[in-house]
Amino acid sequence: MKRSSILGAAVVVPLAGLAGRLAWGSRGWPLVHDAPLMHYIAWRIGDGAAPYRDLFDMNFPGVYLLHTLALGLFGAGDAGWRVFDLAWLAATSLAAAALAAAWGGFAAAGAGLFFAVYHLAGGAWQAGQRDFLLCPFLLLGALGVARWAERPAARASLVWAGLALGAAITVKPHAGLLAAALVGLVAVVARRDGGALAVPVGIFAAAMVVAPAVVVAWLAAKGALAAWREIVFDYLLPLYARLGRPERWTFHRWHVWIPIAAGVLLSLGSALVRRRFTARHAVVALGLAYGVGHYFGQGKGWEYHLYPLAAFAAVALFADASRLLASRAAVAAAFLACVTLSSVLLGLKGVEAAEAPWIAAKARRVSALVADLDRRLAPGDLVQVLDTTDAGIHALLRLRVRQPTRFLYDFHFYHDRDSPAIARLRAEFLAALDAQPPKLIVLFEVGWPAGRYERVEGFEGLRHRLAAYRVDRRGDGYIIYAR
Repeated sequence: MKRSSILGAAVVVPLAGLAGRLAWGSRGWPLVHDAPLMHYIAWRIGDGAAPYRDLFDMNFPGVYLLHTLALGLFGAGDAGWRVFDLAWLAATSLAAAALAAAWGGFAAAGAGLFFAVYHLAGGAWQAGQRDFLLCPFLLLGALGVARWAERPAARASLVWAGLALGAAITVKPHAGLLAAALVGLVAVVARRDGGALAVPVGIFAAAMVVAPAVVVAWLAAKGALAAWREIVFDYLLPLYARLGRPERWTFHRWHVWIPIAAGVLLSLGSALVRRRFTARHAVVALGLAYGVGHYFGQGKGWEYHLYPLAAFAAVALFADASRLLASRAAVAAAFLACVTLSSVLLGLKGVEAAEAPWIAAKARRVSALVADLDRRLAPGDLVQVLDTTDAGIHALLRLRVRQPTRFLYDFHFYHDRDSPAIARLRAEFLAALDAQPPKLIVLFEVGWPAGRYERVEGFEGLRHRLAAYRVDRRGDGYIIYAR
C-alpha cells in the first residue's frame, strides 16, 4: 500500500471511532435550552396560532417549519429529538462529504466524519440550533455552484443550489451573504468562459427566491406579515441585535480552532502552491470567509454561531489531504498533527459536554416544574412564564398549556426602557394579562442577559399585578404565583 493510503486510514479510522463513541454517548441527550422554545412555537402554530402575531419571537419562519416537521415526525420527547438531530447531522455530513468528494474518497470521508465529531462534541444544548440547521443548505448550495463551475452546461446544478440557499435564508437571513458571494462567483466563471452572465446568474437568483417567496406567502395566509415586519424592523434590528454582546471578544474555545485553522491553511495553501486551486476550492474559501463573518457579524459570541465556519472548515481541512500525506515526511507529519490535535481536543470537549452539570440541572428543573404545575392546573387554565430558556416554556410544551400573552420570554421588558418599542411591548403584555388573567405566573430566578428575581421591580406594572397573586410554591430556580 502507498504511504498516503496507510496514513489516510490512520486518520479516518480513529475519526470514525471517535464519531461513533460520541454518537453513542449522545443517545441520552435531552431536549433542552433553545430547542423546546421552537418546539412550543411549532406546537402552537399547529394548534392554529400565527407566528409573530400570536407568538413574539425573533427567529425566522424557516426555523418554525423545520421544528414543525420534527415535531410531526418524531414528537416532543427526548428520544424523538435525538433521532431528528442525528438524522440532520447525517445529512450535513453527507453534504460535506459530497462537496469534498471531487478530491477523493479520503477527503470525502474525512470531511463528513470531522463535522460529525465537531457537532457531537458540542453537547445537548447544541442539538438543533438554528446555525446547525443552516449547514446542509449552505453546503448543498456550495456544492451546486461548484459542480456548475466544473461543468457550466449543467445548469440544473444552479437550480438546486439556489433552492438550497433560499431555504437557508428562511432559517437565518445571514445566509444571504454567502448567496451573494456565490452569485459573484457564478458571474466570474461565466465571464471567464466567455458566456453571457445573465442566464446562469438569472437561473441561480431565481431559484434562490423560491423558498423565501413560499414562506412569505405562508405568513400572509396566516395573517402574520405585519407582525413579522414589526418585530424585525422595530425590535430585532434596532434593539435585539446589539443585546447581549460580550464585553471582551474572544473566539469560542479558541484552543480547538488553532489546529483546525492551521490544517485548513496547510490544505488550501498546498492547493495554491501546486497550482491546483480550482473553482471548488474557491467556493469552499468563500464558505470559510462567510463562516467568519457569520460568527462575528452576529456579535454575541455564542458557540453555535460557529457552525457554518465549522462545516466549511471540515471540507477545507481535507481538500488537499491526499497530496499532503504523499508529500515530504515533514509536511505529512504537520498535517497529521493538525488533524490529530483537533480531534483529541474535540474528543475531550465532547466528554466534558456530555457530563455538563447545568444540562442535567435544567432537565431536572423542567421535570420539577411540570409536576408542580400539573397538580395545580385544570383543563383550559392559562399560565404565564417569566423566563428565557430556563425551563418555563419547555414545561408548558410538555403539559400542552397556553399562555395569556404572546410573550415567550420576559427579557424584552428590561432593556432599552426608554425606547417607544419597549414601552409598547410592556403595555401590550399588561393588557393581555388583564384581558385573560392566568391562574399561575412562574417567575424564574435567572434573567437574561442580566438580572435575577429583583428584575420585576423595574417593571412597575408587572409588580403591581403580581401583588394580586400569592406565592404558592418556591422551586429550584423559580417561584409559582397563584391568583
